Amino acid sequence: MSQHFAMPAEWQPHERTWMAWPSSGYTLGDTEDERLEARQTWAAVANAIVDFEPVTMLCEPTDLTIASQFLDARIQLIECELNDAWMRDIGPTFVRSADGSLAAVNWIFNGWGAQPWARWDKDSLVATKIADLTDTAIESSWLVNEGGGIHVNGAGTVLLTETVQLGEGRNQGHTKTEVEAEIHRLLGTNRAIWLKRGLTRDYDEFGTRGHIDIVACFADENTILYHDQQNPEHPDFAVSQEVRDALSAYPEFRLVPLAAPKTLFDADGPVDYSYINHYIVNGAVILCAFDDENDANAKRVLEGVYPGREIVLVDARALFARGGGIHCITQQQPA
Repeated sequence: MSQHFAMPAEWQPHERTWMAWPSSGYTLGDTEDERLEARQTWAAVANAIVDFEPVTMLCEPTDLTIASQFLDARIQLIECELNDAWMRDIGPTFVRSADGSLAAVNWIFNGWGAQPWARWDKDSLVATKIADLTDTAIESSWLVNEGGGIHVNGAGTVLLTETVQLGEGRNQGHTKTEVEAEIHRLLGTNRAIWLKRGLTRDYDEFGTRGHIDIVACFADENTILYHDQQNPEHPDFAVSQEVRDALSAYPEFRLVPLAAPKTLFDADGPVDYSYINHYIVNGAVILCAFDDENDANAKRVLEGVYPGREIVLVDARALFARGGGIHCITQQQPA
């Protein structure tokens, strides 16, 4: 089947990174301390990235002044109405057309499966807004999907999760074959590796119901990193075994376990802290840190699988408390 589009792998050169400033709801928080924490954490990620590539931050008009107080002066701020700040999911997925030009895939975004707390009247327009800002052609899809629900190796394979693309509130009425065909049409892939589920905490109230980008990811065309929860007292111990077994069915890939943080629980239950949720930028990797003894191990593993890239740790606990991580708040625009 001839492919009209292809999604470049994340390690390919970037033109810039897109982000969104937290401005309302649970993402920002209810108290002054929570709001400060959110702003400091989003800013820490953006300020780390801008040392390696340009960053553009979409921001509610009323928050432009306060955002500029936290952000490096090199970061471009653009007015945009927002419900939320998870750019990986609300922004477009950039792909290349057959002629080499960029296209912006506009998936249907419906609040991670039309969850009762979610609002997406503004967020559903963000992909189109970014396509307009970048003068990029829009390719609309009928598929309910988010950027955090896909991961490609740039050589024909995509990682997916059954509870996302085939799960509640997203694409009922469509078969697995139909879903795969639409994914392949837009990403230029020809093989999907499906995992049964994501990490346990991701099914809580503010979770995504199983995004792949905290479970497993490609580090290069032939290497898959996967979340390795080694403590049987954590429910993700079983998930990690499932994931390893599923990926082992593809012996052409080198599997690299990435040991989960030693921290098992917070005030709300078992955590989904994951080093898988890192973001590759030009010349570096921005890695989630958790003030955990396994942070150093994760840095060593990533130095091995991303040779020549600087590994930059940014404390991501405030992000995970809100339902995501560093990869979830970023979206790359290929060079």
